[in-house]
Parts: sequence; C-alpha cells; structure tokens
Amino acid sequence: MTIEWLTDPFALGFQQRALLGGIVAGLMSSVVGTWLVLRGMSFFGDAFVHGIVPGIAAAVVFNFSPIFGAVIAAAVMVAGIELVHRQTALQEDTGIGLLFVGMLGLGVVIISKSDAYSGTLTSILFGDALGVAWSDLIAQAILAVVVIALSVVLYRPLLALSFDRNKAESLGMNPGRTHSLLLALIAAAVIGSYQSVGTLLVLGLLVGPPATAALVARTVPMMMGLAAGISVVSVWLGLLLSYHLGTAGSATMAIVPVGFFFLTLTITVMRRRLRRRISSAATVDGVSR
Repeated sequence: MTIEWLTDPFALGFQQRALLGGIVAGLMSSVVGTWLVLRGMSFFGDAFVHGIVPGIAAAVVFNFSPIFGAVIAAAVMVAGIELVHRQTALQEDTGIGLLFVGMLGLGVVIISKSDAYSGTLTSILFGDALGVAWSDLIAQAILAVVVIALSVVLYRPLLALSFDRNKAESLGMNPGRTHSLLLALIAAAVIGSYQSVGTLLVLGLLVGPPATAALVARTVPMMMGLAAGISVVSVWLGLLLSYHLGTAGSATMAIVPVGFFFLTLTITVMRRRLRRRISSAATVDGVSR
C-alpha cells in the first residue's frame, strides 16, 4: 500500500468537502446519538429519520428551503407520535411505527411528482456526499456547533432523564421539557446530516458509533468521546473504501460504523470468554492444590 492509495481519494476539492461534510455530520450525530442509545430510542431515531423525508421532498418539488421543510415534517412527526400516545391506550412505539411508514410513503408520493423522480429520490434517501458545497458546509458547521453546545449545556438533565425519569423530577428537573429538547437536537442532527449521508443512512452515524462506544466506555463523557472518534474514522474510511471500490460514498460511510460495532462486539465477547476460562482454570488449580 502506497501513500497515494491513502491520499488520492481526497486530492480534489469536492472530495475534501465530502470528507469535511461527513466529519461534521458524524460529530453532530454521535453526540446526539449517545443520548439516543442511552435512552433506548434507536427505533424512534430510525422513524424520525424517515419522518423528515416528506418535508425535504416538498421543498424540492415546490422550490423552498429543504431545512424549513425538514423542520415542519419533524414537528408533524413528533406531534403525531404524541397524539397517538396520549389519546389512545396504545404504546408509543405503535405511533412511531405508523408514522414511520406513513411519512416515508408520503415523501415518496411527493417526490414522484418531480420530473427527475429517480434522481431526486436517490439524492434525498441516500445523500450526495460528493456534491456538498462550501455554503452547505458553513450552514452544517453552524448547526453542529449549536447542537453540540446545547448537548453540553443540557448534560445533567439529559443524564438524569436517560437513567431515571422519576429521579430527574425529584431533583427539580423537568423531564418533559428535556425530552422535547432532545427531540429537537435529534431533528437538528438529522437535518444537518441528510445531504452528506442521506436520510435513510444517517442512522448509521446516529446509532453505530455510540453503540460501539457503549461496549467499551465506562462513563458517558468517555462514550461520547469514543463515539465522536469512531464517527470521524468511519467517515474517512468509508470515503476511502468508496473511492477504491467504486461504491456509493454515503452508503459506505454508513456501513462502516455498523461493521465497527460487530467487530468490537466479537472482540468483547471473546475477551469475556477468555477471562472466564482463565478464572475457571485458576479456581480448579487452587482447589487441586
């Protein structure tokens, strides 16, 4: 392997912008995704990612800001889930499942009204990492700063909410408001990442790195830091492999953290079994003596 093998994929301007866009998306997603994983909300995150599709689709078809469209769609998604949960005896995941399918289907229906139906659908669902412009990067960076800053400011309320909602209330916190703010952070991370990795693939960066970090980290800050590092490596490695293998950049970036998770899980399980064998051997040896 030569140095050119590592540098050629990032030699041109659009390739460098793809790397920067992916890194910003990964950092933002991993920080928010840490709380998503800790609260066991991965299914909600998946549904939420699908939920903004009709907003972006409408923006493309009717020519207005995709960010505005995504915000409206996210608000409708949250309101719909809350309506089902509060006004019926059904569990929250029922509303999530219904809106998961409904919003994605609505998005595809809206996109089908576009003349460039196939290309538009592909761009929205799977992103266009190599088409990221400097203006997109600036807007994405500003959103990432806001998301990460709010995550730091809300650290204590989010931590309390993640482990014990009742305890958070007893400490004088407002779990309902904290939950709403977390939903807003998730929406912002998804909206800020969809162009780089697409709406369907952003979940790979939103859940993959934090889930991997959770296997080895002992504290939340360590988990968040490891998740951020895994995100950066995943984006770099994904684009590198995409260039040399001729695969879709956004999809490859999303697959890599999932691969890291199962690799880490395998190593963790093997180490656990090895420790048990050593411990059992030591016990048997001690008894025989």
